[in-house]
Amino acid sequence: MNERFCYPPASPMRVAHLELGPGILLAPMEAVTDLPFRTVCEEQGAALTFTEFLSADALTRGAAKAVSRMWPSQGGRRFAVQIFGREPEVLARAAGMAAEVGASIVDINMGCPAKKVTSGLCGSALMREPEVAVALVRAVRAALPSSIPVTVKHRVGWDDASINAPEFALRLVDAGAAMITVHGRTRAQGFSGSVRLPPIAAVRAALPRHIPVIGNGDVKTVADYQRMRADTGVDGVMIGRGAMGNPWFFRSLQALEAGQPDPGPPSLDERRAVWRRHADLVLEHSVERMHVHELRKTLAWYSRGLRGGADLRTRAGLEKRPAALLEMGESFFEGVKQAERAGAAVGTTPADPIAKSIARQERLHGGRVEADECAA
Repeated sequence: MNERFCYPPASPMRVAHLELGPGILLAPMEAVTDLPFRTVCEEQGAALTFTEFLSADALTRGAAKAVSRMWPSQGGRRFAVQIFGREPEVLARAAGMAAEVGASIVDINMGCPAKKVTSGLCGSALMREPEVAVALVRAVRAALPSSIPVTVKHRVGWDDASINAPEFALRLVDAGAAMITVHGRTRAQGFSGSVRLPPIAAVRAALPRHIPVIGNGDVKTVADYQRMRADTGVDGVMIGRGAMGNPWFFRSLQALEAGQPDPGPPSLDERRAVWRRHADLVLEHSVERMHVHELRKTLAWYSRGLRGGADLRTRAGLEKRPAALLEMGESFFEGVKQAERAGAAVGTTPADPIAKSIARQERLHGGRVEADECAA
């Protein structure tokens, strides 16, 4: 489909009765969209954030790790809980748990391509079993009060021979889904190759206008966002890996939709302040045994592209004390600030975190990337 759609700036998006404003959403990402990261993205303009994708089976068994990842957003902000599984009664119970913690939306994952998920016939494997997918949506819809919409995120199909997103989405809407998010790759693609926009446009064309359709995949720049919206006619865009280490992306997109100038990349002071905000949230909300790991991650994200960032990441990888990591970060940013005052180039434009993050994980895990393998 080569036709280009025109979209109205700042058009509010509604999911059932919920009005979210411009549909600029943070995607659910395993080991990424914890409460600290969701909070900084919300503070930078994300209209809605999603928890990490959570196993319905683990939630209903009371697994502490899964339950601990279902934290509500701060300040009374709306948030969505994403769950996955294939047993209707189990998903229904997990949805009830999400409602109890205050979720505004319960989303069902039918798009994760990870083998550990699809081998259990969950995630994107459900696109090959539309009857099961329909039963899941119906069960979750029946388990929730009418005030909490049920939504679904899926891919364009299992592989090139079975691109069935429009008909699949239509059946889910008939079963009770109030919003559909489409990632523009097949399960067979994983995260390789290019996102396909025509199948996303086909989903938008197939569904009733009152059902919002969200486009997802490879949106890392303002131009990518504009292309997704213009070429597909979607009502909103879900940002995944493009937000990692760059929550200011949401600020730029909100300005675009408000008809305002792009504020551009953060200043060094802004980057330092958001790093420290993120780090403080980690210490406040993450379990103690994860503090070192999560603080190292914040240093890696927010130092990327800055003078001396590689050295900082190396030193942080050897440090095992949270207080020392905080001191290391403060010292790093102060050093960069002094270089900036002296007129040196410090490289304040955020680097693309995606390729570097994936390459690093592949080096560490021998080609097996887990931290964001169900990312957008």
